[in-house]
Amino acid sequence: MQHSDIDKLVQNFIVDTAKGPVDTRVQQVVVRLIGDLFKAIEDLDLQPSEVWKGIEFLSEAGARHELGLLAPGLGLERFLDIRADEAEARAGLTGGTPRTIEGPLYVAGAPVSHGFARLDDGTEEKDAEPLFMQGTVYGADGKPVPNAMVEVWHANLMGNYSFFDKSQSPFNLRRTIVTDDNGRYQFRSIVPMGYGCPPDGSTQQLLDKLGRHGRRPAHIHFFVTASGHRKLTTQINIDGDQYLWDDFAFASREGLVPAVTHVTDQKEINRREVDKPFASIDFDFRLLADKPNAPAAEVERSRAAA
Repeated sequence: MQHSDIDKLVQNFIVDTAKGPVDTRVQQVVVRLIGDLFKAIEDLDLQPSEVWKGIEFLSEAGARHELGLLAPGLGLERFLDIRADEAEARAGLTGGTPRTIEGPLYVAGAPVSHGFARLDDGTEEKDAEPLFMQGTVYGADGKPVPNAMVEVWHANLMGNYSFFDKSQSPFNLRRTIVTDDNGRYQFRSIVPMGYGCPPDGSTQQLLDKLGRHGRRPAHIHFFVTASGHRKLTTQINIDGDQYLWDDFAFASREGLVPAVTHVTDQKEINRREVDKPFASIDFDFRLLADKPNAPAAEVERSRAAA
């Protein structure tokens, strides 16, 4: 079957059969995706069993709530970020902190603190390296932004996230920090560990067939928002992780790997009120101004809330 024949067939299946009101955008997308799928089936000579196995795979991935993991694993989420970067550049918006993927593990409603927050609940304190991270949120004019909202979340020493991991306390390693009058934020936590896809899950099953691992480097997620500025979705990676530049989710970016200082000075240990050496990370966020001609910075997607 020629591609032109397939185009006619899809037109007949999707467009010509419409009898009621049509959402033209949805129709446009469906026609394109189904047309491309039909052409792939024809060009690759996919057999019915292969097509149905693909449908079964997607059904299982959905049932396991892994589609949000599959999207970054196949580069889809990174591709959307690339397009967003290009759109901002066309609108004259450059120079801010690099964006990178949100991932599927954000939970809305984390407790709010002003200036400083402790993220961890202390349950892993014995085995973890304490972490202090601090910095300033700067606006498009280069000035500090008071009352900016810094939402932060990361994994524990097992590579698991609270809410999804029911063994953790509610909102462990999750907080919303409102910057102080000088635009500063600071938090105390633990140095997180990286993690891998569930070994028996749909995503890892596909990655295995592609000859790929499913590991992520240790990282910390952020949403940063402030009035008059574009929402920033980003994360920083922990320098030195073996998967730092081999992230299965393609989220590592230059500018998002700050130096980690391992502090052993006893005076500093005492001042921070910890009982052992700790890690310290300085990182400033630089926001872009919101502009009428810019693409939407807020991504509408289903997110967990607690």
